[in-house]
Amino acid sequence: MSIITACTPSRREEESAGQSKIITAGGTITEVVDALGYSDQIIATDITSTYPTTMQDLPSIGYRNQIKAEGILALGPDIVLIEEGYLNPDVVTQLKAAQVNIHVFTKPTTVDGTKKLVNELASFFDEEEKGKEINTSIDTDIANLTTYLESQESQPKAIFVMARGPETVFIAGDKTFASEMFKLAKIQGSATGFDEFAPMTPESLVSMNPEYLVFFESGIQSVGGKDGLAAIQGIDQTTAYKNGNIVSLDGQYLSGFGPRVGKAALDLAKAVRQ
Repeated sequence: MSIITACTPSRREEESAGQSKIITAGGTITEVVDALGYSDQIIATDITSTYPTTMQDLPSIGYRNQIKAEGILALGPDIVLIEEGYLNPDVVTQLKAAQVNIHVFTKPTTVDGTKKLVNELASFFDEEEKGKEINTSIDTDIANLTTYLESQESQPKAIFVMARGPETVFIAGDKTFASEMFKLAKIQGSATGFDEFAPMTPESLVSMNPEYLVFFESGIQSVGGKDGLAAIQGIDQTTAYKNGNIVSLDGQYLSGFGPRVGKAALDLAKAVRQ
């Protein structure tokens, strides 16, 4: 954990003076704080913090480049917990200058990273035992995933499609959350040879010809639902589309690598083996 302010009192020391007002920036951090039992102290959060759903009722500080120091300071937080790289550096500088108690954590991209984040936040809140319980639950979920996969012979081919309307469509590459989730779920990724997200073309779709297309639920909605997928050029030529093998999961659930990561991987594994 990278701590920007020094000599910070422990969470329990702060509790002695009453509940702290916490702002979180990053859906995975918010999930872990909730799992540790402190979501009732979150007074505002960012757009990606959709779980638990009660977080969506709180004031929003915005999303990445939209987030301004003034908006955070106006809310008077005692603690700000942020995902590394999520805020503009100048915003972080302004918060530091205002002597905000700000802490930065690395967003996980693997199960081990998830458990590390849980340990770091559990330590911050002086809730080490609760952190151990959360990580034990993650281990149980991964064990359930392993048991399921041991009973399956197929290893379907799939791609993850990031859609923001029918004209703005990208395919996830080798160094994305989708690649790691596919590995957990024993799915063959058809999109290889590039690291991040690449614009999807009709030619690339046809050459990959995945058996399954995986989307965020919000991505499906952005193209008008499953019926609207035909508007994406080339998609109707894939085996996935012809067979109706379209999978959509909640974005934070699938990509967040929070405490529910094992459950998300199991749901994905089952969805491509129906």
